[in-house]
Amino acid sequence: MSEPRWLFVTGKLAEPSLRRQLGELAPRVGFDYEIAVLPITVAALATTPWIARHLTIPPGFTHILLPGLCAGDLETITQTAGLTIERGPADLRDLPIYFGGHAGPPPGYGAHDITILAEINYAPRLGRKALLAQAMAFRADGADVIDLGCDPGTTWSGVADTVRALRDLGLRVSIDSFNVVEVEAAIAAGAELVLSVNSTNRDAARAWGCEVVAIPDVPATLEGLEQTIESLAGAGVRFRIDPVIEPIGFGFAASLGRYLEVRRRYPNAEIMMGVGNLTELTDVDSAGLNITLLGFCQELGIRSVLTTAVINWCRSSVRELDLARRLVYYACRERTLPKHLEPDLVLLRDPRLHEYGEATLRELAAQIRDRNFRLFAERGLLHVINGQMFLQGTDPFRLFAEMQQHGPIDPAHAFYLGYEMAKAVTALTLGKNYVQDQALRWGFLTVPEQAHRDKMAAD
Repeated sequence: MSEPRWLFVTGKLAEPSLRRQLGELAPRVGFDYEIAVLPITVAALATTPWIARHLTIPPGFTHILLPGLCAGDLETITQTAGLTIERGPADLRDLPIYFGGHAGPPPGYGAHDITILAEINYAPRLGRKALLAQAMAFRADGADVIDLGCDPGTTWSGVADTVRALRDLGLRVSIDSFNVVEVEAAIAAGAELVLSVNSTNRDAARAWGCEVVAIPDVPATLEGLEQTIESLAGAGVRFRIDPVIEPIGFGFAASLGRYLEVRRRYPNAEIMMGVGNLTELTDVDSAGLNITLLGFCQELGIRSVLTTAVINWCRSSVRELDLARRLVYYACRERTLPKHLEPDLVLLRDPRLHEYGEATLRELAAQIRDRNFRLFAERGLLHVINGQMFLQGTDPFRLFAEMQQHGPIDPAHAFYLGYEMAKAVTALTLGKNYVQDQALRWGFLTVPEQAHRDKMAAD
């Protein structure tokens, strides 16, 4: 079978970089290619109807690859070319990933077996509308069960109505309370799980007719847990066990050991972990802690986790856990490292850094003739290029002053340049890729950004 023949479509500025990239990539992957250079500086600015009018396709090609950012319906070119057209990656430096088959998740990725309970803290203090909105937001982020956290020392008279309202929305509900009156009202209204049961309420739990979470009377020693389990099992009550994780400095390591011990004692029991005890009480963004804790849970067979999303650094915990449970499930099932599988969990920095390099940027600068500014951020420097200048530096204010020396910049364009430079400095500071007119990447928190040129066209 002959090698596939690819026609790579590009613009004048990207041609040298593309040739270098393909010169290394094609022999390694095993394909033949040619490059079609369109009569436009940047091919990403071209639409598919424009490309269809200007692209001449030599015979013998099996594939045509367009720049990932060019806009329009691919069918426009397909009808003209008679070939199936593909859009490549947004950045040509990602071509090795594109041709390596790693541009998307591997087959079978996304399955999971850990249930997420998302707790609404101080639920009795919230108005009905706010509580339901939070519950729906949790479900959208991946929560399987909405847990109602009650206020100790009081009895919530509206608990039954709230549970019914949540159930009417199709939500599963658990109740987090030691108040027997609250618990029984919630169960009657449709709550399916009670958090939690120990020696203080286990006798009452025998008659509730729903699943409960069994906890020790004294977490540090697991005191009382065995008796509570025996009482519940004797009455035929379904239960899951939570040995209780402790914050760092208050027995964190020992508490992980208790999960191991509970699994040893009860090899077939359902176990739950309240991960919020660590994420909410540690000065660090929650994503890293959530993935680590879920890795522990997956290996140990802990099939449910309870999270909160109260403090600001934990506000996306539900979504983090939803992504993390898929990652750890795949890693454990396939016996592979949890790496290069879930880029949406890499939030602060980017998974890979791309660089054009000094030679390529100078080559670009030598080709540009117009006054439009091209901004780059790499190797610790900001780079500003147009037909009159090639500037480099670390201070955007000094660079802007130098830019003004070559001619006036109108206020609207100055605002745009300031916005883009702020993004570029952020990228350099954190170790992120900067691409002009594109949003910085923040994993699943990324907010798409409309390119400046598209905004101008719309106006």
